Amino acid sequence: MSRQEVAEAVNNYLWVTHGIRTSLNGNHVGKLERGQYRWPQAATREAFRVVLKAARDADLGFYITRRERHVDSFANWAPPGPAVVGGENCGEGSPVGAEITDTGDMNRRELLRLLSLTGTLLAASGSGGQLDWARIESSRDGSKRLSSATLREYEGLNAHLWAAFGAAGSKTAVAPLVNSQLTTLTANLRGAQTSAIHRQLCEITANLLQLAGEIAFDKSDYGEASHCYTLAGTAAREAGAYDLWACAMIRHAFISVYERAFRQAVPMLEAAAGLAVNGDSGLSTRQWAHAVRAQALAGLGDLGDCRRALDQAKEVEALSGRVQNGGWLRFDGSRLAEESGACYVELGRPDLAEPVLSAALSQELSVRRRGTVLADLALVGIQRGDVHQVVLYGGAVLDVARQSRSGVVGAKLNRLQRHLRPFLQDSHVQHLDRQISVLTRASN
Repeated sequence: MSRQEVAEAVNNYLWVTHGIRTSLNGNHVGKLERGQYRWPQAATREAFRVVLKAARDADLGFYITRRERHVDSFANWAPPGPAVVGGENCGEGSPVGAEITDTGDMNRRELLRLLSLTGTLLAASGSGGQLDWARIESSRDGSKRLSSATLREYEGLNAHLWAAFGAAGSKTAVAPLVNSQLTTLTANLRGAQTSAIHRQLCEITANLLQLAGEIAFDKSDYGEASHCYTLAGTAAREAGAYDLWACAMIRHAFISVYERAFRQAVPMLEAAAGLAVNGDSGLSTRQWAHAVRAQALAGLGDLGDCRRALDQAKEVEALSGRVQNGGWLRFDGSRLAEESGACYVELGRPDLAEPVLSAALSQELSVRRRGTVLADLALVGIQRGDVHQVVLYGGAVLDVARQSRSGVVGAKLNRLQRHLRPFLQDSHVQHLDRQISVLTRASN
């Protein structure tokens, strides 16, 4: 079992056996293996014993230290109730936002909750449009029946949060704001609403859950991101919002692409493209599904089908009007060059990859996107045996990773490092390798 598989098995045991909702992930398991945490809570230790077939805590290296007793901050306690994932009604048993976006720093949760409203006001300022904060605040506890006007304010706040996420250098800065908004939405989901209001609320919640997943994904918390995308799909299905539902599936499948489980990703992406047929034909949802499917096919070594999927993705250029909304759907074809280049790198075709990646680098890119393109160009250097190119672009990726602290860029950098071994006789490559290791240790 991988660390993530162990974590998911423990989460499942705790829920089924004790009704405890947790979000352990592979990073947490790694910290237990390294001895950073020695004494999880009793239920968590029990779950690990069962999953790993150990008779005693000591067999797993668990013991109490006198200097510090670890409080299992990764266990997000929630009262027993119906599970949401795969459920029929996203309004019943929905976990509050803190349970979804919290990544282990439980001691700071209340402080972040107090700061979140101020942070949201700052994020929204200067972005255009006025929100009715009195209306939003009056419905935070879910005790009042919602009006269409309040739902419009929620939609506006979601748009502000997506804009803040796009502009933020460090994506985790937006997490407390999303946490606060999710808490409000889920409190209202538990209240009595009309069917029409409930569907609208589910759609707004599905929207924000995808942003919560994006934040988790950027931190390399793939288990948490997967949970957010699953809940987003469930909420979108309840709302009958096919494009929103398809986008949640695309994001979920992209985790498999990123973890190189390409065969798992392809059928989910095909299903997402099928769902989008029922949605708005003027949106780019289907084309985005094909763009991500091209990456999965590249991972399977299928150049022909990969190119056909890229051609289907390029059909976005024939759409008129606004094909994306700047939030949960941002695909407009502007990333096709870098995505095509990444596919060709995966296929081991530097002759096809370098021209499109160089063209992408000449565009105006976000810090994170620039980092991923630079990493792919460094991999082109690896494939061509060009040490100068490897060091040039690899050093540039290091700078981006230090600046952004993005888990996505960090993962690209780690992949590059695994390919440096044949070139380590060169002193410049040795220096690059050491710098990547230093950054990786500092990030853990």
